[in-house]
Amino acid sequence: MYIGIDLGGTNIAGGLVNDEGVIVMKKSVPTLTERGSEAVIEDIAHVIQMLIDANTSNQKPIAVGIGIPGVSDPITGDVPVCINLNWYNVPLRRRLQEQIDLPIFIDNDATVAGVAEFEIAQEGRYKNAVLLTLGTGIGSGIMIDGKMVSGHHGIGSEFGHTIVGENFYTCNCGHNGCLETFSSSTAIIKYMRHRINDEGAQSDVVAMADGNTANINGEMIFKAAMNGDLLAVETIDRLVKYLAIGMINLVATLDPEIILLGGGLSMAGDFLLNKVVAALHELKYYKALPIAKVAIAKLRNDAGIAGAAMYAKLHMA
Repeated sequence: MYIGIDLGGTNIAGGLVNDEGVIVMKKSVPTLTERGSEAVIEDIAHVIQMLIDANTSNQKPIAVGIGIPGVSDPITGDVPVCINLNWYNVPLRRRLQEQIDLPIFIDNDATVAGVAEFEIAQEGRYKNAVLLTLGTGIGSGIMIDGKMVSGHHGIGSEFGHTIVGENFYTCNCGHNGCLETFSSSTAIIKYMRHRINDEGAQSDVVAMADGNTANINGEMIFKAAMNGDLLAVETIDRLVKYLAIGMINLVATLDPEIILLGGGLSMAGDFLLNKVVAALHELKYYKALPIAKVAIAKLRNDAGIAGAAMYAKLHMA
């Protein structure tokens, strides 16, 4: 039995997870990030303790895995930066170990979600695989030879911050041209607003947003594109163009067996998938050689909890 914690900007969600990756119990409390890191860490410890106390099985939890929306040092468990929580140089593992007498393993939330997708949903059939989470930003979980990798400093899976072009706005990280400024939900919303507000372009999305471009969201844009709205189609095709550029760079670097698309935008399903696969094959080098399979990730809201627990299991093996 393992404990998985999915630390998000809204909730601290935790679960007891068995050896097969099945969540047998959940607990959750609001994150309330404005209170600062110490208060949030206290609540993480509280969620872990609640799960330990409520466990009625014969198996006791043997380790804790935590997925965070930022970077964790793989050696110390410190969090040098987590912009979504406004954390800088937070000794997360050390603070938790003062209260929790279990091994604790911490990594980026997309990395642990990748563990869930590869080990549970895909049943461990792939040893070289990548999960791309297309949401507010773009996260990635990378598996090489059956092991999740984040690099020497813990920042090696920040695929959303690889640079794929020059954009009309700068990423939160300070660079211009990051993939997530082209192919995330934030990116397509910003592009749609830019084209309408600054360039006078027309779109049915405005009516869908009750006449206020501040109300535009990714779901509206995809819905309008599926209905043939020209600006929405242009926006989605732009997303796909740069996503395919990023993915072909992944193929050239890692040659994975499969690339899974997760996150909120993956809810568009085959509409997005078919466009991405077509664009990827257009960019393919050495046309006769095989290329990674591309598919929509299977797990949704539970991927963070189950993946964090399975991440701990992998490290205890």
